[in-house]
Amino acid sequence: MDLIPGLNDDVARDCLVRVMYNQFSSVISVCKSWRDELELPEFFRLRRDSCKSQKLIVMAQARVDQNSGSNSSLFKLRFNPVYRLTVLEPDTGDWCDLPPVPGFSDGLPMFCQVVGVGSELVVLGGLDPDTWEVSDSVYVFNFVSATWRRGADMPGLRRSFFGCASDLDRMVYVAGGHDSEKNALGSVLAYDVENNEWVPLPDMAKERDECKAIFQGGKLHVIGGYCTEMQGRFETSAEVFDVATFKWNDVQEDLLLAATCPRTCVSSDDVLYICHLGDVMALKGATWQAVAKLPVDVYNVAYVATWQGNLLVIGSESFGEPYVAYVLDLKSYSWRKIESPKEYSGHVQSSCYLEI
Repeated sequence: MDLIPGLNDDVARDCLVRVMYNQFSSVISVCKSWRDELELPEFFRLRRDSCKSQKLIVMAQARVDQNSGSNSSLFKLRFNPVYRLTVLEPDTGDWCDLPPVPGFSDGLPMFCQVVGVGSELVVLGGLDPDTWEVSDSVYVFNFVSATWRRGADMPGLRRSFFGCASDLDRMVYVAGGHDSEKNALGSVLAYDVENNEWVPLPDMAKERDECKAIFQGGKLHVIGGYCTEMQGRFETSAEVFDVATFKWNDVQEDLLLAATCPRTCVSSDDVLYICHLGDVMALKGATWQAVAKLPVDVYNVAYVATWQGNLLVIGSESFGEPYVAYVLDLKSYSWRKIESPKEYSGHVQSSCYLEI
């Protein structure tokens, strides 16, 4: 049976790959053949190869009352923000909300992590916004069906403030963090989203609370963090886990420019970037170099992401001010501001990049 009557399947696929991601759930309801087509991994490869895929930044972002006054003090008075999932398309500047996670319609767990895996979004852990109890929950959002499903809970000790990254294909990695007694952890887990299974990895050489995890080149990089005794005094070192050999490499000392929180550390084309004291810094060889000044209204950086030669920064001018977004071209080092409607100007706790 033809995908579209009267057209050969290649032409029909060329039509289907042009569908916007937020229309997928409607398309798959038309007929079984369209559902089967959109659920194939080859469909998304064809979208990317034909430059029809959409770039998305998904954020755990604080709600902002659209009807409130313009005075910035309204932001400063929100001591207990309620977070929901928002989506930014950096190419178009369009913003929208995702459907709420089941059981969390009144707000996401505080400090939960969000990561993209293929055409799915994974939300892990966090703290109950009412009781502050640590959650080990895992939820997966499928962008094709626009539905949520419950994943297997994170095994072992309940952890928070862990590093989290994905290979963008099927695996999510959880590294370090701390337990309910504030003991820093050196253990690492891998979650196979497709098979809904958790696998323990060998422990790191060091405990790493509040570390940053980055996956690139088939390797998991765990950067910074601190051990139990240091309590907030960050390491400058990093460790690298080679998935192919299933082993950790030697600890790389003094990777970071300074002993500071590594949350803004990201990579693009095997180059590390970090926001530091008003600059975007790049690690070139063994030396950190300033490549661009941060715009003044994102000096207080909340989140950084990279994709295809671009670097996104979301932040505010100072604590309590509305959050805005800028994109830096990593070739020309020129900035482009993305307009943020008031309802999407809240604080960002965690975020991830997906290409759908």
